[in-house]
Amino acid sequence: MNTAGKPRVLVTREVFDETLAYLRQHCEVQANQEDQPLAPAALAAAVAECNGLMCCLTDRVDAALLAAAPKLKAVANIAVGYNNIDVPACTARGVMATNTPGVLDDSTADLAWTLMLGTARRITEVERRVRAGEWTGWQLKQWLGVDVHHATLGIIGMGRIGQAIARRAAGFDMKVIYHNRKRIAPELERKANASYASFDGLLAEADFIVLQMPYTPETHHLIGAAQLKKMKPTAILINSTRGGVVDDAALIAALRDGTIRGAGLDVYENEPKLNPEFLKLDNVVLAPHVGSSTEATRKAMAMLAAQNLVAALQGDAPPNLLNPEARSR
Repeated sequence: MNTAGKPRVLVTREVFDETLAYLRQHCEVQANQEDQPLAPAALAAAVAECNGLMCCLTDRVDAALLAAAPKLKAVANIAVGYNNIDVPACTARGVMATNTPGVLDDSTADLAWTLMLGTARRITEVERRVRAGEWTGWQLKQWLGVDVHHATLGIIGMGRIGQAIARRAAGFDMKVIYHNRKRIAPELERKANASYASFDGLLAEADFIVLQMPYTPETHHLIGAAQLKKMKPTAILINSTRGGVVDDAALIAALRDGTIRGAGLDVYENEPKLNPEFLKLDNVVLAPHVGSSTEATRKAMAMLAAQNLVAALQGDAPPNLLNPEARSR
């Protein structure tokens, strides 16, 4: 705590003015509004005297960082995913960790559909050709895509976002199947008009496969060469969740060899340093991790993270606490 009695917090990346205004009502705020990512040593130095940390998925919060910040009480991630945070390490030090679920479900689902439609109709490829002056007139067999309507949509990971993706399929009269670590409740299946399938069964049946699960050691390279070979040669893979769930090198080989038809990607291994071989392929749509990137959604995410942080520093249970046992420490 500083001399004025307010807790001291660090905001690691640029946020909105209203977010900072809210935080400053309750805290002494150090904000990186220049938005240059902080290297691990710089982040450790900046948070050393802080009670709270508001961070993004680009910031690694691990045991080393926590050791450098002995006054830290709470970490608020501006994301629903939190594989950048070592939650057990936070718990061991009595540091509350939070995320921002719910507020980004619909925007992220919209982006998955953008990738599906864009890949199916080869939108980024044909736009490049138009800009390059390669379009000389209408032709019957020119740049043929595939239909989304009446196709089979397979969703791997049927949480809130997966269910939102499934509900949107009704407008395209699609058959929806899903695989999840645990089958969802029957009433949720009815709302999503979706039926449960085995993992291998989904890979073999679906025309469009959307990945929407957290990145964990268990989901690392969930989709690799073996799984890609089980898909239809006409299948399209959509990764709108986290890099590392897909073996990017194996996917590049499958796209190049025609093992599957195409892919739409918003996330990558080692991003933003994506594998340069992706850039040589026409049958992949590439987006720069913008799943939740609408103004309204990103503002809601930042404000929810700020509310989580303030609640934790005031001694209350944050709305989205990932490790409740940390409070007892």
